[in-house]
Amino acid sequence: MPELEQLQDVGEFGLISRLTAGASPGCGVVTGIGDDAAVTTLAPGMQLLTSTDMLLEDVHFRRSWHDPYRLGRKSLAVNISDIAAMGGIPRWALLSLAIPADMPLDYLDRFSAGFLSMAAGHGVSLIGGDTCSSRAGLAISVTIMGEQLPAHILRRSGALPGDEIWVTGTLGDAALGLKLLEGGFDSAQPPNAAQPPNAAQSPNADHRPSTALPPECALSGVEGNDFLIARLLDPTPRAAVGQALATSGLLSAMIDVSDGVLSDFGHIAEQSGVGGIIQLDKLPLSAAFMASTHPSASPNYLAVSGGEDYELCFTAPPAHREKICRVMKKCGVQATPVGIVTSSREVAVLNADGSRHHTANAGYNHFS
Repeated sequence: MPELEQLQDVGEFGLISRLTAGASPGCGVVTGIGDDAAVTTLAPGMQLLTSTDMLLEDVHFRRSWHDPYRLGRKSLAVNISDIAAMGGIPRWALLSLAIPADMPLDYLDRFSAGFLSMAAGHGVSLIGGDTCSSRAGLAISVTIMGEQLPAHILRRSGALPGDEIWVTGTLGDAALGLKLLEGGFDSAQPPNAAQPPNAAQSPNADHRPSTALPPECALSGVEGNDFLIARLLDPTPRAAVGQALATSGLLSAMIDVSDGVLSDFGHIAEQSGVGGIIQLDKLPLSAAFMASTHPSASPNYLAVSGGEDYELCFTAPPAHREKICRVMKKCGVQATPVGIVTSSREVAVLNADGSRHHTANAGYNHFS
């Protein structure tokens, strides 16, 4: 059996060529990979949106859980989600990697394939980046750029008292998927557990995991758990939804749900100088979440405080509810009003009986 190629066999520039072999220039790319800097051009009247994220091994992901193909997809997806949160059109990405010296080239090949599959699915062009060695695990840094007309760019700062608080899709799935991984599926459904009868019409349909995954990417082998884990490992950024909502002119503010809806709406509240009430019983839950026997699913705290669902949270006047529902129907994605913006500076979560829901976790914080 031939020995697998190693990083030292190809060198830095050989690795860069290998990683970018499938990249192709797209919209607005004048000069792509291969020069000292990329050259891009905005469409007439557009403004540039730029965001960056890092994923660090054993902080944001574990290689024992996260196969390289889906890790590549997620690395770009979380950045596309930031552009989606402002109603922008994702266009160009820069990818930088700090790589352990013993990492097989095959791993990086599959990572690149996943990254480029996500890029192709959202019209994003890989236009550059950097590589270096790492002594402490794999580090991934992605910078993404997008564009949008100034009048359609949504910010966190526009929410007004009386606006409704909405979320797309379902919440808590990724956080529960993480709990399942951490617990080794000890609290999972039995292997032959049936899906709920209405699963085909459930919000799960909004998040079908990619079917183009390599065969070694098996998950738990339990359908409901596989859905939850796939929501963590292979999230779906809401780029088309964000653009549709932004161009509708119906919204006052928007953000993506990366750290939990309580925390992320809190950013809208802070930037807008308002508060809010989130109704715990209104939070949309997937059929897989509700069917799970894992103890973390019972109190639903993961739905309010769990992160990494990469849904959109937005605010809008109540008079726009029907129009928003029509926009979402055209997008094929569910959206649910879950609360109300208030004039106070406090964000509270209420139970169905009106009592205050107390949670020890307001959302993910790297330094807490």
